[in-house]
Amino acid sequence: MPELPEMETYRKMLGERIVGRTISDAEVNRDKTINVPAAQFVAELKGNSVTRVERRAKHLIFRLKSGSSLLLHLMLGGWMYLGDDNDNPDRTKQVILSFGEMKLYFIGLRLGFLHLHDEQSLNVELDDLGPEPLDPAFTIGKFKELFSGRKGMIKTTLVNQKVIAGIGNCYSDEICHEAGIKPVRTFAELEPPELNSMYHAMKTVFLRAIEAGGYMDQPLFKDDMKTGGYDKQCRVYDREGEACIRCGNLIIKEIVSSRKTFYCPDCQH
Repeated sequence: MPELPEMETYRKMLGERIVGRTISDAEVNRDKTINVPAAQFVAELKGNSVTRVERRAKHLIFRLKSGSSLLLHLMLGGWMYLGDDNDNPDRTKQVILSFGEMKLYFIGLRLGFLHLHDEQSLNVELDDLGPEPLDPAFTIGKFKELFSGRKGMIKTTLVNQKVIAGIGNCYSDEICHEAGIKPVRTFAELEPPELNSMYHAMKTVFLRAIEAGGYMDQPLFKDDMKTGGYDKQCRVYDREGEACIRCGNLIIKEIVSSRKTFYCPDCQH
């Protein structure tokens, strides 16, 4: 599932390519992907334009000239492709937005969605999300205040979007490895220096992953060499049985609250 770095990569790339362009057409092939009747969805989008692309947690927000917004959550299996009639994946597209000959294809949205909102309903939809990890206002002091004394396991707490936004299976494990802390411990067990390590590891991992283009390997467009670059840089995620790059011992996998969890049992304490 795309997490903060993947959606931030999409935000930057789409912002460079579709902002300011008029939506010439919209096609809905699966009514459950949207939240209003298809005719209303198409009527609202045709002739409209994207004024900016934002990210909140694992969501993308396409701000429209009309004042409405499209809220995208790719969930498990969802992805996008920017192409045209001659350049697009041979997959079922749930929604297609046309910008003249260029088209943005939304694919694999069986669990995900692309919803149309006014400002009020958008705020309600996003209201229960936790703070953004890379927000400059989210200081180490606020991090400690948020996590100090929490009884839950580190892994399950980090992926709780109501606690902190944008972290999922991959980056919770990567952050714990960077910090040298086992994800199966609880936050209540952590000493102040360990909380410091967690905070700085979170910043380091996210900035590194964004720079590399995230870990999802589907390109956003033809000749996209950026998307998915972090997959080969993952330290522990999906690396069961491989040598830890820090200590050389083998990475293990455990199932924690039904989630795959990868870590090094030697150098993570």
